[in-house]
Amino acid sequence: MDPRPLPVGAFTLLGFVVLGTLASTGCATTSISSSVVTTTSATEPPALSGDADTQGGTQSDTQSDAEVAAPAAEGEPEVPSEPPATTVPPLDRETLEVAALDVPLPPIGTASGPDAARLQQRLLDLGYWVQATDGEYGLTTSQAVMAFQKYEGLQPTGSLDEATATRISSAGIRPYGRAQAGTMVEVDKAKQLLFIVEEGRTRWVLNASTGSEIPYSEPNSNDPEVIEEGDSVTPVGLHSVNREREEGWWEGDLGQIYRPKYFRGGVAVHGANSVPEYPASHGCVRVSVPAMDWIWDQGLLPIGSLVWVHGEIPERT
Repeated sequence: MDPRPLPVGAFTLLGFVVLGTLASTGCATTSISSSVVTTTSATEPPALSGDADTQGGTQSDTQSDAEVAAPAAEGEPEVPSEPPATTVPPLDRETLEVAALDVPLPPIGTASGPDAARLQQRLLDLGYWVQATDGEYGLTTSQAVMAFQKYEGLQPTGSLDEATATRISSAGIRPYGRAQAGTMVEVDKAKQLLFIVEEGRTRWVLNASTGSEIPYSEPNSNDPEVIEEGDSVTPVGLHSVNREREEGWWEGDLGQIYRPKYFRGGVAVHGANSVPEYPASHGCVRVSVPAMDWIWDQGLLPIGSLVWVHGEIPERT
């Protein structure tokens, strides 16, 4: 069974609206059993009071996920790292409740089989994207489990251990990002997660890996005589997708990247073979290759769509 949501039109930014409310197209979701419960939340809407970052970068299309190290293009607006203070009270957040499993999941590790299929369906019901409910404990299942573990503050191994099985079986609320208005992709550097938000509601969560913030000096993959240097920082702020590359793998200056969606100069959301539990990129936002294909298939990051990056990366232990 293919659990992916039905195809939808690309999210369309109709204009900036006061206090972070955007008019946008809808997004299909996988059917779940849930009820909406309104609760107040201390989270704040993203900063939409100024212009989003819509300037294209000056880097060439041969660059990899290290392009973030390059400065923003001349004339590119400075974007605040956090939402500005406001006298308006926080918006009420609508949370989606989900029922606990009648039969808890056993700690299967990474074993495939009927319990893995139950796990996959449970992940989908909770809003963590997986490619299929076929019982194969593959890449997207491991990535979804890791995303759940990161969100819940568990050890992010990607394996269904006892603590994770207990928590995922009893979870009562779908996860949500900080955005309470608008349609966007939200990147939480502290949690190392990517949230797909539609009209203020988090629809899906993906495991992600942002910039390591470790300075680098490496030979250019296309021209070894050229040394690429940077700081590996994923820039915080409110940006917008300004260019993309639909073809599959291609050789960037610092390695191969997959179907990138650029949102700040040479910084992009892109597919990668390695999306670990920690920030590891040269500055881009990595997701798995199947997840990147899904983003393209669903039209989730068209040109002009918003990307909100916030937080500080966790310390390595």
